Amino acid sequence: MEWMMESARLSYRKLTKNDFFNLKPILQDIEIMYAWEHAFTDEEVREWIDKNILRYENEGFAYFAVIEKATNQFIGMAGPLIEDINGAKHIGIGYIIDKKYWKKGYGFESAKASVDYAFDKLNAKEIIATIRPNNLPSRKIAEKLNMKIQSEYVKHYNNKDMVHLVYYLTK
Repeated sequence: MEWMMESARLSYRKLTKNDFFNLKPILQDIEIMYAWEHAFTDEEVREWIDKNILRYENEGFAYFAVIEKATNQFIGMAGPLIEDINGAKHIGIGYIIDKKYWKKGYGFESAKASVDYAFDKLNAKEIIATIRPNNLPSRKIAEKLNMKIQSEYVKHYNNKDMVHLVYYLTK
């Protein structure tokens, strides 16, 4: 297996169709997915996997499976992503950690690994994170990474307009 990223306690690999049963309890938990304002259906979980596999083919990166080294458990997804903000493409970071693993520093560790990957492997000059204003844990992670709010924008998702803050960090 090829590890795409490594951090102190975590390893990161590409998602595969076989990850359906790993992703299902995470993406179907409304508490975890509150920023999306809905839990995913089985079909949406499959589409999520397919979209990330397509991103690997087109861009070489996307959300990666997050594996806890000590237990070999699948605990979430994280990685660099191409973000489209009002027609402009940016390298962003994203992370979704299973709530069983919240408050252990895995969100920060995954976000930091994603930032390092974007700067070191993708030669990004600047990275962003798009975060809902009420997502205080993710905002704290961005701020701990020394990211600053650059702007806000409205993402149209699932027939809803959702305000997002755009955090940025330059190399």
